[in-house]
Amino acid sequence: MKYSQFLGAGLISLFLLACSENKTKTIIYDDQAIANESQTSNWLAYGRTHNELRFSPSTQINTANVADLKVDWFMDLPDDVGLVSTPLVIDGVIYFTGTMNVIRAVDAVKGNLLWEYNPQVAKEIEGKRKIGWKHNRGISFYDGKIFAATWDGRLFALNAKTGKEVWMVRTFSLDRSLYITGAPKAFKGKVIIGNGGTENGPTRGYVTAYDANTGKEAWKFYIVPGNPADGFENEAMEMAAKTWTGEWWKHGGGGNAWHAFTYDEELDVLYIGTGNGSPWNRKIRSPEGGDNLFLCSIVALKPDTGEYLWHYQTTPGESWDYNSNMDIVLTDLNIDGKEIKAMLHAPKNGFFYVINRETGKLISAEPFVKTTWASHIDLETGRPVEVPGARYENGPAYITPSPYGAHSWYAMSYNPQTGLVYLPALHYATKFTDEGIDLANWQAEEFVGGLGVIPLEGEAPEDYPASLIAWDPVKQEEVWTVPQEMTPNAGTLTTAGNLVFQGRADGNLLAYDASTGKILWTHNLGLGIAAPPITYEINGKQYLSLLVGWGGGASGLGSSLSSEKNNPQKLGWSYKTHMRRLVTFSLDGMANMPVLPPPHFPKPIEAPEFIINPTKAALGAQLYGFCGSCHGGGAVAAGMAPDLRASEIPLNKEAFAAVVRDGAKIEAGMPVRPEMTDEQLEALQHYIRQRARETLQK
Repeated sequence: MKYSQFLGAGLISLFLLACSENKTKTIIYDDQAIANESQTSNWLAYGRTHNELRFSPSTQINTANVADLKVDWFMDLPDDVGLVSTPLVIDGVIYFTGTMNVIRAVDAVKGNLLWEYNPQVAKEIEGKRKIGWKHNRGISFYDGKIFAATWDGRLFALNAKTGKEVWMVRTFSLDRSLYITGAPKAFKGKVIIGNGGTENGPTRGYVTAYDANTGKEAWKFYIVPGNPADGFENEAMEMAAKTWTGEWWKHGGGGNAWHAFTYDEELDVLYIGTGNGSPWNRKIRSPEGGDNLFLCSIVALKPDTGEYLWHYQTTPGESWDYNSNMDIVLTDLNIDGKEIKAMLHAPKNGFFYVINRETGKLISAEPFVKTTWASHIDLETGRPVEVPGARYENGPAYITPSPYGAHSWYAMSYNPQTGLVYLPALHYATKFTDEGIDLANWQAEEFVGGLGVIPLEGEAPEDYPASLIAWDPVKQEEVWTVPQEMTPNAGTLTTAGNLVFQGRADGNLLAYDASTGKILWTHNLGLGIAAPPITYEINGKQYLSLLVGWGGGASGLGSSLSSEKNNPQKLGWSYKTHMRRLVTFSLDGMANMPVLPPPHFPKPIEAPEFIINPTKAALGAQLYGFCGSCHGGGAVAAGMAPDLRASEIPLNKEAFAAVVRDGAKIEAGMPVRPEMTDEQLEALQHYIRQRARETLQK
């Protein structure tokens, strides 16, 4: 829709219902209201509206005065660690999800806590073998209820006024190595959720819709086909099965939809972005080739029934973890004199797609970063033209983008006034090889997982690892770019004040001129930022708010994510050293927010009395794999969890077993591994001590 249409009063659909008990009025928002781009007082959905633009028509804060922004109020969050969530604002209340899926409601003007709900994740997973992340990207709102999901796989609804639980359902069994980190999507009386875990075992992706009032399952849509001998759930799965070969179902197939759900209120269509293959290597899961539908696709469904309408596949038969779980943004574009109902999509594979959202037909696609796996997208077929050897079929292949993507889940925004998309981009390469892997007999196991390929760090294709790109989706070209020295950086917000806001890994929150990319304001918040900012207006005053709490994959994986010179472990955002916060700015803010400590780097414990056994340390290095997701690659932590080299716990056999095997730290998000033997725990101890001494000697 055009920007001028956003301001039409006819788009506003707000019902005022008098409460029978106290005669106060409660505003109820239907789908048309949630899709309305003209209102400024609320942030009603993950991307502000159903359209996911992350654009606000507010102009009080603009290029002329943004330099005057100051902290209006803040809330310390001492029990939180990684904060990556997009808050919601509804009728003067700001809602957000914190560590371990705790939901809070806060007065959006005063900053005081109204209520808190804890879904007790630690109790739910106590004694269970679980894998996952303790952060979450967001929540959803519909018909007076807040919807959220837990790491362990539950979906729940809360009364937005009181925080009381309305219903809760389990979306997958606790004995599966799946998890949820994404925001559910509420729409048209339903709420949809998917899950992640493609790399943790043989998984078959699906999404499930539930009745928003009762939590009763409404429909389920599988993303890849199952075993043909069991029959197919629908015609879409029967069609998809023709694009697979071998016994793919033994490997699950993948496709997990852990992010990117967009509801088109205008067309009454639901779009889901789907994930990569399980395993990554197509030679294993589909040995004779094939497109492997519906991996790495946008799939359009009927919102009432979950019936398939159409799909567009960005990476047919993918082999590089190039999932399409990134934003799906809805807008109208004028292309060659024609008004097109478009969707904008920048997945991991490095191409920016403009797609006709009525038909699923590709309009245009161009690379927004250096892209070497494919030369271009054929506009006639909509398919990528792959570079020979890119699938490492003839030996190792050096490919860009890397599996972390040219664009990950960090949100992009679209400004209908400038006509530009503001995109957090990554610039990394990876060498893929499956040499030494027994492809014919490879099989992932639950909670063991695997990729079926070995990705090795490659030299960055640019002089900088990340950038903020302003992209013209009509001309399919870059308008301006800001190189960035550290990764990853948070999602963006753009406004009618001709501004773009973005937080960075180095702790700075910046405002840019949306037309030129000129930096207009910088505020250092003393801690890496992983969450995107939002804005809202109350009583004629515009606020800018965001969560400050270094989190996401970079805070866990550390050096596994980036090159040595751009290693997040070098930022110094160590576990529990820096206060996590919800911070809100305004033009007349006067809050005195205490400065956080400087970057801190835990010093490894030498423990000279500990005699390292190289054989045991080598076994420990193999066992450490899943530990590294939170405690850092090479046992060097990047902020999500304690640095084990500097911890006393791994020095004590009993204490170490109590934490790893018995769940002594489960409340802090440390999952339990009850299957670990004494020999395996000892091997981990030797590996941690070995890494401590190696790093002390540098």
